Amino acid sequence: MTGIDRRLFMAGAGGTLFTAAAAKAAGSVTLPFGNGTRPLVRMPQKRPMILLTTRPPQLETPFSVFNEGLITPNDAFFVRYHLSGLPSEIDPATYTLKLGGHVNAPLSLSLASLKRDFPVTEIVAVNQCSGNSRGFVNPRVGGGQMGNGAMGNARWRGVALKHLLAKAGVREGARQVTFNGLDNPPIDGIPDFVKALDIDHALDGEVMVAFAMNGADLPFLNGYPLRLIVPGHYGTYWVKHLDEINVVDAAFDGYWMKTAYRVPDNACLCVEPGTKPDKTKPIGRFNVRSFVTSHADGAKLAAGRATELRGIAFSGGDPVAKVLVSTADGRNWREAKLGGALGRYAFNEWRTSIELPAGRHAIKVRAQTAGGEMQPLTASWQPAGYMRNVVETIQVEAV
Repeated sequence: MTGIDRRLFMAGAGGTLFTAAAAKAAGSVTLPFGNGTRPLVRMPQKRPMILLTTRPPQLETPFSVFNEGLITPNDAFFVRYHLSGLPSEIDPATYTLKLGGHVNAPLSLSLASLKRDFPVTEIVAVNQCSGNSRGFVNPRVGGGQMGNGAMGNARWRGVALKHLLAKAGVREGARQVTFNGLDNPPIDGIPDFVKALDIDHALDGEVMVAFAMNGADLPFLNGYPLRLIVPGHYGTYWVKHLDEINVVDAAFDGYWMKTAYRVPDNACLCVEPGTKPDKTKPIGRFNVRSFVTSHADGAKLAAGRATELRGIAFSGGDPVAKVLVSTADGRNWREAKLGGALGRYAFNEWRTSIELPAGRHAIKVRAQTAGGEMQPLTASWQPAGYMRNVVETIQVEAV
């Protein structure tokens, strides 16, 4: 490894340098929607991934990865940035996390102090981009046209945010906590990527400042050396390269909260295609989703023989209680067997055995939570293309 490659792969040891030149061609794929041809590229610490953009880097996980196991490997975990001003060098020996604002005692914590001086915990949780599956939205909407691979499930290790806030001492009247990272706007006039959580959410004990992912340092492109983990919530809140936390005594009105990442403020979080909502609110928790992972669309099965179907289901925290599978395009349903859960925020595996006569068959999968939330049979629409969770269908042929 020489030149830029060597510097790029130093992320886990302390420094990094990232440029679009680091992307190495590794073939292409065609996603099943208009203009769906995408290059496969290798970037630092990643296997071949589906490329959306190089500046800033946006990489989608090839869907076949989700059949490898419930935990998404670090080298296959999707990448989503908003700003192209990525940090050019990170030294773990001098890196500090600052916590200030409406607190009694502002903190400046080294990585060593964070790992040594606070209780360390783990959680398995899905991170999903708000626009996951946007490429399938009809009528088409603006934004990154992604397939179903802008999601991943990992074991995160770090310190619960509540312990850091307790150490700093949150003052009376605190309303929200804001989070900023080292990625910066490339030019003046583009707002910095700063997100906010309500104070009660920030103190719930589940929101985490993570320094490890699946037993290793965070990959650079997934936020090295620290990122915010907000279980059950869309990835827009999972700030990467986290270096600044501030407690504020008013609702934060930065662009990425007040204007961007908002959804219709109504029961369905949707509007009629081609219209705009009268009121909006910040996007929040995942809705329930499920997928077939063992077979791709167009797969061929042995007619008249038992075949095992497998897949994943997940939600925003209300545990998945049931997964239903139809082999007749929704005309009848059977309940699949759920596997052992890794936690209420994690992928849950489901399995069922089917036997199909010769011919083509439409297989659907539909998940329901313990609280009764169920995937819809028809897709809703919103102008940003967020939160798609319609029942998925694959076509197979029994021969």
